[in-house]
Amino acid sequence: METVKKVTSPSVGEIFASMEYGPAPESDKIAQNWLDDHNRQFGLFINNEWVHPEGRKIYETKSPATGAVLSGTTQGNSEDVDKAVSAAREAHNTWSKLSGHERAKHLYSIARHVQKHSRLVAVVEALDNGKSIRETRDADTAVVIRHLYHHAGWADLMGDEMAGWSSVGVIGAIVPWNFPLMLLVWKVAPALAMGNTVVLKPATYTRLSALLFAEICAEAGLPAGVFNVVTGGGAMGQVL
Repeated sequence: METVKKVTSPSVGEIFASMEYGPAPESDKIAQNWLDDHNRQFGLFINNEWVHPEGRKIYETKSPATGAVLSGTTQGNSEDVDKAVSAAREAHNTWSKLSGHERAKHLYSIARHVQKHSRLVAVVEALDNGKSIRETRDADTAVVIRHLYHHAGWADLMGDEMAGWSSVGVIGAIVPWNFPLMLLVWKVAPALAMGNTVVLKPATYTRLSALLFAEICAEAGLPAGVFNVVTGGGAMGQVL
């Protein structure tokens, strides 16, 4: 019996050799709307308020994937650091005196609100950092939420498991550009859980997810001054 061989054109090998990535079937509209809501100009986030100090330079935050300008962000200075630290120091007086259970409820609320805004968080992180949406959506944002829940548990157990320990005070935190939001939460969540307050400086190139996270914290009911974000260059980080 004669064997019939079916030949496809192009062949499977040729298809694999010529494959290209198509456009991701994801819309960035939710992030673009958030940027538009802020007129694409961001100040500093101090005491649960947007602060736009006069005379500051504006840094253009760009998408590394396309080079498109996403927004303007403020180049803070030592005066802005002092203002943020003063707010955090004032907030520490009451935040550190809350029971671990009360602080746990705040962290739990932040986790729930990040879940609520998880789509926005993932898209902003992808635009600002240049990662694929698959990584920011399925890995980074999911890990952020889990860490917030985890450290809410820390706060709740502090009285039993860490009896005699106390908060340090105001924590200055600086995070790099490669995992902007994930590394932020790795620093901020345990600090808040133990009764500290935080002033955070995000990396120069990746500021937006930190500012969004600060806004979410305020929405979740975190008391004013407990978490503050100041943006600026490396010199400002040295001041902090």
